[in-house]
Amino acid sequence: MPTRSPAEVIEVAGRQLTISNPDKVLFPQAGYRKRDLVRYYLSVAEGALRGAGGRPNMLVRYPDGIQGEHFYQKRAPASRPRWLEVAQLRFPSGRAAEEVVPRDAAGLAWLANLGCLELHPHPVRAEDLEHPDELRIDLDPVPGVSWAQVLQVAVLAGEVLQDFKLVGWPKTSGSRGMHVCVRLERRWDFDAVRRAALALAREIERRAPQLATSAWWKEERHGVFVDYNQNAKDRTVASAYSVRPTPDARVSTPLAWEEVPDCDPAAFTLRTVPPRFERLGDPHAPIDRHAGSLEGLLELFERQGLGDAPWPPHYRKQATEPRRVQPSKRRRPLVEVGRARRKSDALAGLERWKARHPQAAAHLEPADVLVDAMRGRYTTWTRIRINLEHVPAALRPAQEALDPDEKIRSSS
Repeated sequence: MPTRSPAEVIEVAGRQLTISNPDKVLFPQAGYRKRDLVRYYLSVAEGALRGAGGRPNMLVRYPDGIQGEHFYQKRAPASRPRWLEVAQLRFPSGRAAEEVVPRDAAGLAWLANLGCLELHPHPVRAEDLEHPDELRIDLDPVPGVSWAQVLQVAVLAGEVLQDFKLVGWPKTSGSRGMHVCVRLERRWDFDAVRRAALALAREIERRAPQLATSAWWKEERHGVFVDYNQNAKDRTVASAYSVRPTPDARVSTPLAWEEVPDCDPAAFTLRTVPPRFERLGDPHAPIDRHAGSLEGLLELFERQGLGDAPWPPHYRKQATEPRRVQPSKRRRPLVEVGRARRKSDALAGLERWKARHPQAAAHLEPADVLVDAMRGRYTTWTRIRINLEHVPAALRPAQEALDPDEKIRSSS
């Protein structure tokens, strides 16, 4: 067992904080320790608080680093400093929880000490929990889509926003995609913001049908998925300057629009972003001065005449929502391969499936392998399915016992 390093006491924003086991390794490949994570968030605190400050944050904790188990924690720990603010949210499940609201650099350091690599704020201010002040565009490429295509769709998203008198603020997601944030006047509820995001996604798809899609079901997607459901209540995304659990400790980094066409997400890490922040400042610094109106996008939603689109599975069925039935279940060309807590274990099961069925595997296209990140009650798990649509009927394997088949408690 690794030995624990002595705790360190630091002073931040006039407060004393104890950093426990500061030498704990969180990123083994890059060699970053908890101390490095705390120092990182202190160095970019102004920008990180612009994205996550004053908002309730869901805690995503990696107590043993990125190679250990991680878990989601909605409820603020009972043992917390008196000065740390909380706000009570109510979720679609009917439950309620008090979530942490960081207000200063000390709050960020406290979160980092808990092993919260990422910042996951809700799109509302603690003072008004029912009216989002941010619309979030999450550009998620399907397997096989190039980074260049993601950037093309990001630029197009910015142009569409301009057409509707809204200002988009782009950032790398720190993973495979891009985010564009839009600051809003606090006049609309969550459902209205989601409708506006859906209208925007459909307009992006209309303008570039070969590049982008608004299709909710994975087996119907192509190109870059414009994920409108990130605006449903209870959804969070990694915010500006959030560190991500990648081997090189990438950061979700705000960009100026002129940087987008040539940006490389690998260039933005826990090591490189602080000097960039010191040199350039925060490209999103003016965001709060550009709160816009959703009226144009909501009018577009009505003109499109397409109605609602599917909601995430754990949300109550909406009155205007279409049938919540996967296309694959209607035409049945899909098999499930396995379920596992670790993505690597699920992918290993996929390779075993391909080895058992080489003729079928030879016909698969990249988008036919559906790797689903499923959110359980406290953590995520991975489900792998295969769309057999491109496999000749005579070569389609039947559904087999799942491999691996880990029993995982679902979200509720």
